[in-house]
Amino acid sequence: MSSSSAFDLETASPAEIRRFLRPAPAQRTVDRRSIDGTVLAQVNLDPSLFGIEPNLAVLHQIVTAQLAAARSGTQSTKTRAEVRGGGAKPFRQKGTGRARQGSTRSPQWIGGGVALGPKPRSYAQKTPKKMIQLALKSALSDRASQGRVALVDSWAFDVPRTKDAVAALHALGLEGRVLVVLGEEDGYADRSFGNLPEIQTMVVGELNAYDILVNDWLVFTDATLPGETGTASPTGSTGVATDTEGSQS
Repeated sequence: MSSSSAFDLETASPAEIRRFLRPAPAQRTVDRRSIDGTVLAQVNLDPSLFGIEPNLAVLHQIVTAQLAAARSGTQSTKTRAEVRGGGAKPFRQKGTGRARQGSTRSPQWIGGGVALGPKPRSYAQKTPKKMIQLALKSALSDRASQGRVALVDSWAFDVPRTKDAVAALHALGLEGRVLVVLGEEDGYADRSFGNLPEIQTMVVGELNAYDILVNDWLVFTDATLPGETGTASPTGSTGVATDTEGSQS
């Protein structure tokens, strides 16, 4: 099925038809810069991660599942068996003209138990790993298609200092909500960005679709840029391939 002449629509399955009609991944590039804004090279992003057509349905399902899993689920109400008191029959069975009652803790009484009320539960949803991976690729591709992916060589902070972090963001031209993807060795950068309310830091192993979509910009370093990359300029260096599976809590 490498060409349209060899593809038979009559015998192909719906999945094969969708794969055949799916557009090829786009090749996108990003400027590799230092933290002072100097352009060092132009890097080719991995098309399989940054160049696919975003699957909106999968993105919606994964984001919904992630928000559901973040719920504490600690809501609770007491049934008539759990409310204190109500052990004595409030009045005799017959002769009062009132409806018979066995306890003052029945749901219809003020101060009684709650019928069919919420109890502690887990809201977590089971999602296939391939769907999580597709959602992550779709989110990365969406930001790359908008030119909202930035790449720096490294966060060369000698000491943790918010002033240096603000200067770096200004030099890179990043405004709005920014997700900075860090490596395990970027402790100074994590602390430098920690006081900025519009900046979210995250280690590359925790990268996920939801946090990408709620931020305007996505910033990688050479060590955290996922996928196989290549430089379009001979003066730069290639990024290091990393695991792209996000964590779902």
